[in-house]
Amino acid sequence: MSALLPFIPAQYVGAIVDWGSFLIATAALTMRYWRPPAPGSRAAMVWMVVSAIAQARKWNLPAYQPGKKAVMVPATVPRQEVEKRLDVPPGSTRPGKPPARAAPPA
Repeated sequence: MSALLPFIPAQYVGAIVDWGSFLIATAALTMRYWRPPAPGSRAAMVWMVVSAIAQARKWNLPAYQPGKKAVMVPATVPRQEVEKRLDVPPGSTRPGKPPARAAPPA
């Protein structure tokens, strides 16, 4: 992609960045006020697409998603204890990290 940038006029690159930023900001604002639909509903797929666009800059990582549940833990509980209780790898409960996957059955 970076090899193509010198061949594209600057005003077009600027317009693409502007529209992309506008799309991401609009999706993030939409996610702020749109509650997740029920899993399996027709709106769930649209919600997931809008959510993915809103997360493009990692500004909006919603805890509540269709068919998923957020785990609420008091801030006073040490992170290592939470990881031990949840049986997940160390460091996987840090914000911005993908959720830890269970080991495949042996």
